[in-house]
Amino acid sequence: MSETRVQAADVRTAHQDLHSEQGALRGEHPGRSRNPVIKVADLAWLEFEKPDLRRAEVFARDFGFQVAARTERELWLRGTFAGSPCVVIRRGRTSRFIGPAFRAAERADLDRLGRATGSDVRDVDGAAVPGGGKAVDLLDPSGFPVRVVHCGERLSALPEQRPLPLNFGTGHRRTNATQRPPREPSRIQRLGHVVLETRVFGRALDWYLDTLGMIVSDFLFLDGQRDRGPTMAFIRCDLGSVPVDHHALAMHLGPGTGYVHSAYQVTDLDSIATGGEYLKERGYKRSWGIGRHIQGSQLFDYWRDPDHFMLEHFADGDLFSRDLEPGWAPMSTSGLAQWGPPATRDFLGTSPTPQRVRDVVQALRGDNEMDAARLLGLLRAANS
Repeated sequence: MSETRVQAADVRTAHQDLHSEQGALRGEHPGRSRNPVIKVADLAWLEFEKPDLRRAEVFARDFGFQVAARTERELWLRGTFAGSPCVVIRRGRTSRFIGPAFRAAERADLDRLGRATGSDVRDVDGAAVPGGGKAVDLLDPSGFPVRVVHCGERLSALPEQRPLPLNFGTGHRRTNATQRPPREPSRIQRLGHVVLETRVFGRALDWYLDTLGMIVSDFLFLDGQRDRGPTMAFIRCDLGSVPVDHHALAMHLGPGTGYVHSAYQVTDLDSIATGGEYLKERGYKRSWGIGRHIQGSQLFDYWRDPDHFMLEHFADGDLFSRDLEPGWAPMSTSGLAQWGPPATRDFLGTSPTPQRVRDVVQALRGDNEMDAARLLGLLRAANS
C-alpha cells in the first residue's frame, strides 16, 4: 500500500467510533495553522452592552451566575470555578454583543501578539479582575472586537452544586435515601463557548487559527457543496496533550454577522433540568432542549434572556487533545442532536424577521462568501 493510502487509512481509523465517521479529503482545510502567532489557553469572558443592568442581573442570578462585581456602569458575572469572570455587561444605549476575550497562556504572548499585529498592550479595565491584568485589542475579519488578556490573579472558587449520586444496574451508590434535587437555579461553573455567525467564514476561520493558534475539532459542509469548503467549524484551544473543550468558539457562514449563543457548564443533567424548571416558573422562554448534541456530545438546554440573547446550560461535553484530527460531516438540523425534541425555528434563526430579510439582501449584494447557492444550501440544511 502506498504512503498516501496508508495516511488516508490512518485518518479514517482515527475517526471510527470517535467524534466523526469522516476525516478530511485530499486538499481540504487542515483545521490548524502551521505557525500561529500565539496559542491562547482558553476563552476568558464575553462582553455585552445593555441599557438595564438591574434587569440583566435578575436574569443572571436566575440563570445561575454569581455576581463578581457591580458598579454603576458594569456588571461582572462569574461561575463557581476558580479563574476569570464569565461575562461583563456594560451599560449602553442598546443591547448588543461586543466580542469575546481569550486568555493568553503567558504575559509574553501579549507582547508577541502586539508586535505581530501592530497593537498596543494596555491595562485591563475590569472591576472583577483581581490584581488587574494586560490586554491586546484586535478586530477579526467579521468585525468583532477580540480581546486577548493575561491576568496575574484568579478569582477564588465558590461552593459547588454537587452532582447527585446515581444508581446504575448493580452499582448502588444510594440506599435508604430518596432522590430530591432542589428546585433552584443551575449553578454555573464556567463559560464554555460562544457561537458566531459571519459572512466571511473562511477568512475569519483562518484568522483565529493563524493569530490565536486555535485548532478545529469538527467541520460541517453543505450537502452537494463540500468541494467549496466547510461552512461551520467547532474550534478548540491547543494545549498539546492536555484535553480541552471540544470547542471554545464555533462559527458558521450565514447572511448576518453576530452573536448566536453562548454556553455555560453546570454540574449534571439534574442541574440542567431543575434549573430549567426554575427558569420556566419565572416566565423565561426556552429556545430548545433538553437534548444531547452530536458535535461536542454535550447535554444541552437553550434559553432566551429578556434582551433575546440565547444562552445554553450544558454538561458532560467532549474533551480533545491536540492529537485528534478534524472530523467532517454534512450540515443539517437533524445532525444537531443525538436525542431530544426537534430543533425549533427560534433556535435555528429561520423566522423571516425584517432584520433577517435585510441581512440576506445585504449579504447577496456585498463582498463576502454568501451567494445564491450558499444561501439555498443553508436553507436546505435548516430543513433537513
